[in-house]
Amino acid sequence: MGWLITKYLITATVIVAASELAKRNDKLGALIVALPTVTILAMIWLYVEKQPSEKIANHAWYTFWYVLPTLPMFLLFPILMQRYSFWLSLLISSLITVICFWLFSLLLKLFGIDLLP
Repeated sequence: MGWLITKYLITATVIVAASELAKRNDKLGALIVALPTVTILAMIWLYVEKQPSEKIANHAWYTFWYVLPTLPMFLLFPILMQRYSFWLSLLISSLITVICFWLFSLLLKLFGIDLLP
């Protein structure tokens, strides 16, 4: 139980630090958040918990493919924010991300890469 709490505290600290930094400097905050910090932490936790190398490698492999269809959200959200409220913009861009992910997963399936759980 102590290990789980430690993981929560470290992970939460990284996320809070990134959001606090973003308040002070847009570009630096975005750079820090764009780094694959969560993925790196997840791989560290898997390694420390003695998960097989194949599981850790698969985590990195699938993360790459899952990130690609989310990228349009970061272009659409600022455009939507000029016309709509924050919450509506977030909802619309999130829905578009889900659609992009679904279409992307169908495309990759043609190449033998199955992204759906």
